[in-house]
Amino acid sequence: MPESLPQRITVLGATGSIGTSTLDVIARHPERFEAFALTAHVQVDRLFELAVRFAPRYAVLGDPAAAAELRYRLTAHGSRTEVLVGPEALLEVAAHPEVDAVMAAIVGAAGLAPTLAAARAGKRVLLANKEALVLSGRLFMDAVAASGAVLLPIDSEHNAVFQALPHGYARDPQACGVRRVLLTASGGPFRERPVDTLEAVTPEEACAHPNWVMGRKISVDSATMMNKGLEVIEAHWLFGVSARRIEVVIHPQSVIHSLVDYVDGSVLAQLGNPDMRTPIAHALAWPQRIDAGVRPLDLFEIARLTFERPDLTRFPCLALAYRALEAGGAAPAVLNAANEEAVAAFLDRRLGFRRIPEVIAATLERASGLSVDSIEAVMEADARARDLARDEIRLRQG
Repeated sequence: MPESLPQRITVLGATGSIGTSTLDVIARHPERFEAFALTAHVQVDRLFELAVRFAPRYAVLGDPAAAAELRYRLTAHGSRTEVLVGPEALLEVAAHPEVDAVMAAIVGAAGLAPTLAAARAGKRVLLANKEALVLSGRLFMDAVAASGAVLLPIDSEHNAVFQALPHGYARDPQACGVRRVLLTASGGPFRERPVDTLEAVTPEEACAHPNWVMGRKISVDSATMMNKGLEVIEAHWLFGVSARRIEVVIHPQSVIHSLVDYVDGSVLAQLGNPDMRTPIAHALAWPQRIDAGVRPLDLFEIARLTFERPDLTRFPCLALAYRALEAGGAAPAVLNAANEEAVAAFLDRRLGFRRIPEVIAATLERASGLSVDSIEAVMEADARARDLARDEIRLRQG
C-alpha cells in the first residue's frame, strides 16, 4: 500500500519507555516520520519537553489539571500544539483521519479503548499494549479484519516471530508449515535465586531487570514471568496458534528474541541486542528497514547462547496464563486485571512477592460467567475482577 511521506504518527504513552524509544527513532528519520499526537497521563514536564521538541498537532493528558498546566506552558512558549484532555481525546487522536500509524504503548487496560479505536479506523497499529489482545483478543482481531488495519507487533518476542514467519503468512500457520512458536524469556532477576527466599523480595529488587530497561509494572511482570504468560496469550491471537504450540524458552542472554519451528526441521530465529528501538524501527518502516540507532550485534563478544526450561514452581504466573488461555472467554481478562492489582499492591509494599500468584489464582477461581463480546463487557469483566482481586489482597495483608 503506498504511503505518503512523512508518515504522521500518534504515540499513545509518549512519556513511557516505549514512547521514548519510538520518538528517538522518529527523530532519526524526520524525512520519513512526524509526531502528529503525543499522549500521557499526568507527566506535564516530560510532555511539555516532547511537545516543544517535536511540535505535534495535539498533546493529550488524562488529568484535567495537568492539561490546563500544559496548555498554559505551551501557550507561553509560543507553541501551536493543541492540548486535549481525557479518554475521548485519546480516541480522537488514535482514529484521526490524518494519522497514518498509531504506536499503542499505554500500559494496562487503560490502553484498550484507544488501541481498539485505531484498529477500527484501519490504521497501521504498532501494538506494544499486551492488554488489547489479552482482554479482547477475538474482538480486537475482528476489528482489524473488518477495517483492513495493519497490525504490527512491538513486543520484542512477537516482533521476532513476525520477522521469522514467511511473507504472506496471513495467520494460517499450518499452511505455512509452522510447527511451534518459541517465545524466549530472560528469566528476570530471580532466575537463580533460591525459591525459599522469594518471599523477601523487595520492589527495588524486582524492578532491577538484568537486560532490559522497562517501567516498574512490566519489570515486576518479568520477575514473575507473568509478562511471558501474557505474551503467550498475545501470540495465540497474533499468529493463530494454540496454547500447546506456543513454548516458552528461558534464554538469559536476551539475544535471540524468539523463534519459529517448521515441520521440515528448520528453526528460524531473530537475533539482536536487547534494545526496543529495533522492533519499533522495524514496525515503523515495514516492509523496509531503517537505522534504529542500535549497536550491531557482536557474536564473538557474546561467545555463547544458553537455554533452559522454565520452572513453574519458581514462576507459577506462567502456568496461570496458560490455564487462562485454555479456559478462554473472560479468563485472560480476569488474569490481567488480577495481576495488575496484585503488582500495584506489591509495589506499594502491601503484598508480598510470592502472594502475587496467589491473588491471581484465587481471583480466577472466583470470577466466572463473565462476557467479553463487546468493549463494554470487557471493561465490566475487568472491573469485576479488580474488585475480587482487591478482596484477595486484603485477605493477605497484615
